[in-house]
Amino acid sequence: MSRFLIERTVALPPEEVWRRLTDWPAHGARVPLTRTIVLTPGPDGLGTRFTARTGIGRLGFDDPMEVVVFTPPAPGRTGVCRLEKRGRVVLGRAAFEVTGAAVGSRVVWIEELRLRGVPSVFDPLLAAAGRWVFARALDGLLRH
Repeated sequence: MSRFLIERTVALPPEEVWRRLTDWPAHGARVPLTRTIVLTPGPDGLGTRFTARTGIGRLGFDDPMEVVVFTPPAPGRTGVCRLEKRGRVVLGRAAFEVTGAAVGSRVVWIEELRLRGVPSVFDPLLAAAGRWVFARALDGLLRH
């Protein structure tokens, strides 16, 4: 399983960072050839399920996920969101933490990915590609 971590500090309050990071459809808009479909009625929280569909037409794959931890940030408390990836192609978990910082917020994003049928010898390549894609998506979410 490939594992990578991305950290950012931004001049936004933790509540706004949390709102942006839990806007699931916005994630798909930040990853090329991907759209995100929320499968459960709002509001978002524990048990929310959504699917990121990557591809063009019938050529692609689904990355279904479920929120298994959802603790928004509050004064003196780090916000934590954990997702389980439950697809036929993409497996693993993702998590992010949002903490108040002196100049806004600090975000730590951790991703653990496995692609079914891909040998673990390719984990470093998968981690590098994932770090690049998710860093761009995270930067886009925090910028807009």
